[in-house]
Amino acid sequence: MSIAVALELVRAMLRDSGAWCRLEAEGSFAVHVGWDQYLYVGSSRPCEAALARTRSLGLFPERLDASPYDFAPDDPQHVQRPADADFWARLQWTVSAHRAVFLEEIFAGNASRWHRLTRDNIETVRFQLAPRAQLAIWPDLLTDVDKAVAALPDEGLVEIVREDEDGQITSTVVDETQFEAVTSHLAGARAAGVVSMYAGEDLPLFTAVLPDSDGVLRARWQTEPTPGDRDWAFLKTLRRGQVVTGTVQTIAGFGVTFVDIGGFTAMINVPELSWRPFGHPSDVVSVGQEITAEVLDVDMIRERVPLSLRAVREDPLPEVARRTGQVVTGPVTKIVPFGVFVRVEDRPDGFEGLVHTSELGDSPEDTIEVGDTLTVKIAEVDLVRRRIVLSLVQTFASGAEDQGHA
Repeated sequence: MSIAVALELVRAMLRDSGAWCRLEAEGSFAVHVGWDQYLYVGSSRPCEAALARTRSLGLFPERLDASPYDFAPDDPQHVQRPADADFWARLQWTVSAHRAVFLEEIFAGNASRWHRLTRDNIETVRFQLAPRAQLAIWPDLLTDVDKAVAALPDEGLVEIVREDEDGQITSTVVDETQFEAVTSHLAGARAAGVVSMYAGEDLPLFTAVLPDSDGVLRARWQTEPTPGDRDWAFLKTLRRGQVVTGTVQTIAGFGVTFVDIGGFTAMINVPELSWRPFGHPSDVVSVGQEITAEVLDVDMIRERVPLSLRAVREDPLPEVARRTGQVVTGPVTKIVPFGVFVRVEDRPDGFEGLVHTSELGDSPEDTIEVGDTLTVKIAEVDLVRRRIVLSLVQTFASGAEDQGHA
């Protein structure tokens, strides 16, 4: 920025409740203003002339090794999320899921703007944001203003966000001594929300900081990490094909198994649980069980990680394929219009093959029941479609002599 703009920024920072930021030319020069309105100036070059000029103005410069306001991350372990292409794609998806969200743009240490985002205006708002701003994504405001008022605490410092009928959004920080006045002020609002000013109490969905035009994140501040930010940081460590260890959390009614992998909930869809047939996911895994699985994908937009349990286990079907031409005896497990399925391995989760109706004669359902045993030949094993074709050799129905079965 120009010197003139920099001077105006410093003047604004020195005012009571003025906007505050770090003004720096990295490695060369820095101006910081403290909460006490002390001015800290740093330079990589000797500045005796500037010191003499300062003293002649009646001021008292004091040499320091470093500014007390040098940037130091609040949480060195926190990986700051940049507002990059992945962030905006995630935001698009979030808006689609919630219909609307609010973006808080913090462009200086104590100055912010609020924007209501919809699918129609995200790009417009994006290109109006201040350089290197902190961004925080919040759920949509409450259109029922009475509920927003009811969310006010008994005491404490909160930020009231208000949307007027004309769509203008303003925010005010108040304490319990001002709640009554704020309540009457909200009466004419179209929507409103209450955000606690105390660290860790109310957190946005996720946060980010705007990188520079070259994609590099140089902002000298850090957002307070949210659970969503921690999920993002964890997902950045995962890769497709990676093997992870986790604990089974729940088995949903629709069959998906949810697994905790380092504090993030991943999922295993039914086909990825086992190479072998099974009736219910609980036949393969149980809640609390520790398992090892392979990462199939890392979806940074929906923040989903599908896993495969069977991918880390040897597929037993090729072993069955090597038995092509063998004659085996097994129970009928299922009768369908186009034939019957017969288990060809002596185990409860053994593979099943199909004997086509054309080999069973007319109305096989009248002569064969589930549980009857058939002697069959393994005619073909399709490893791609995972199908076993059987050829009937002989029928042995349970109780056949008594029931007249062939």
